[in-house]
Amino acid sequence: MNTAIEVSKIVHELNFHAPLLREIQSKSEHEQALELMAELLEDYDSNQIAIDALTNSISRYESQSAEFIEFNKQIENTDPAVATLKVLMSQHNLNTSDFENEIGKKSMVSQVLNGKKKMNRTHIELLAKRFNISPAFFFK
Repeated sequence: MNTAIEVSKIVHELNFHAPLLREIQSKSEHEQALELMAELLEDYDSNQIAIDALTNSISRYESQSAEFIEFNKQIENTDPAVATLKVLMSQHNLNTSDFENEIGKKSMVSQVLNGKKKMNRTHIELLAKRFNISPAFFFK
């Protein structure tokens, strides 16, 4: 069993050899952290502690960095149902005319995507069924 002194030594070594797990200070370090994350994910089970630490570090940087301010504002103000629909459209190479059975005519889908109309429960249930996903994806 590790004592506090042994754990402290391990943490010190980790901070020395992998400072990105603790803190990201620049765009360059952010890019390095993303590359490191991709490598660590190749063996998730063995790297879970490092992945968790790196996830926290990346999240802190992305929530505080000036380069992400506008993006974070857009995400914060985006309707999750619209965001989910856009992702589904992108992943399945669909356009506004492909949702007549779930949402309605092309013009209605465009209004939903532009925030002029909201999806109702029926729309969400039909989309969830079509794409075999939980309706929860359409909510925050």
